[in-house]
Amino acid sequence: MGFEFATTHRVLVEVGAAKRLPELCQQLGGSRVMLVTDPGIRSTPLLKPVEDSFRTANMTLVIFDQVSADPADSVVLNAAEQARDAGADLVIGFGGGSSMDVAKLVALLSHPKSSQQLSDIYGVGLATGPRLPLLQVPTTAGTGSEVTPVAIVTTGATTKAGVVAPSLLPDLAVLDAELTLGLPPQVTAATGVDAMVHAIEAYTSAHKKNPYSDMLAREALRLLGGNLATAVKEGSNLAAREACLLGAMMAGQAFANAPVAAVHALAYPLGGHFHIPHGLSNSLVLPEVLRFNLPKAAPLYAQLASILSDRPFADHEDGAGVLIAALESLINEVGLPTKLREVGVSEDSLDVLASDAMLQQRLLVNNPREVTEADALNIYKAVY
Repeated sequence: MGFEFATTHRVLVEVGAAKRLPELCQQLGGSRVMLVTDPGIRSTPLLKPVEDSFRTANMTLVIFDQVSADPADSVVLNAAEQARDAGADLVIGFGGGSSMDVAKLVALLSHPKSSQQLSDIYGVGLATGPRLPLLQVPTTAGTGSEVTPVAIVTTGATTKAGVVAPSLLPDLAVLDAELTLGLPPQVTAATGVDAMVHAIEAYTSAHKKNPYSDMLAREALRLLGGNLATAVKEGSNLAAREACLLGAMMAGQAFANAPVAAVHALAYPLGGHFHIPHGLSNSLVLPEVLRFNLPKAAPLYAQLASILSDRPFADHEDGAGVLIAALESLINEVGLPTKLREVGVSEDSLDVLASDAMLQQRLLVNNPREVTEADALNIYKAVY
């Protein structure tokens, strides 16, 4: 079997590493740094030690803090303009997946020799220009954006588009579990399940699944399945937090090389129409999409079942059922809603959601079983 595997050039896992960001930036040749984050992070104490460390190092730090959930293309363009105006020579993404995704595009669009427009690079492999050095610091254990070549942008009232290109892979990912200690339980839960979805869908991807991504997906599922409930219930448990952070990164490395599929395709319209956080959207549709996939993916699901459950099973179908039951049990244990009506989705919107899910062919082609619009509608109805 031939395959290609690519990931972030360098990874640092170290409690307290965020305080060393000036030194790490200097190693990458940066002296005028643009840090991309969101208003929520800016309002917490997380950034103060970082700002202090840059002042001590006599380095310029410009902070763009206007990233929103599901960031619009206007946010990306505004951040890139500010980076150019500041003469930034390195970009840091600091926060959740949205901040890290915006940082990737800022590093690309604000390079002095960049000539590409954002509207021209949506799709796979279209972003070809140079970028500034890029350092990513996740503050949630979920998206894995710190190790993926993908950036998702909201392009209209309810639509999203992705930029996928090798140049978006960061130079350095810094995993500092201290930064995740203040995450609320529900955010910890939703982002953790999001990462588990990355692992499961990478393991069953119809395209580019390979032994390396499989290994990472299995270990990610073990780390997350064994620590997520503890991280939710004991938010100050640093060991559980670090295990989830590492698991999310490994799941990101897996799906960056063996792409995700129908769970994500059906989750995106929920975010677009109802502004449901991405991790929660994935969690809501996950069990039902797995049930839909059983005719094609049961053997692979059975291989994953023993990672999350010690219950013996008789055959592939039984094992797949064990996996789904274990996931549903964990989703309940960490307190996430399980029905669309619980999060404000209206029943009369299900047809539109199903139609919009069909626009995600980039993802649906990776699903082990073909998904039609009627199938998507039935899945939404089952979850409603």
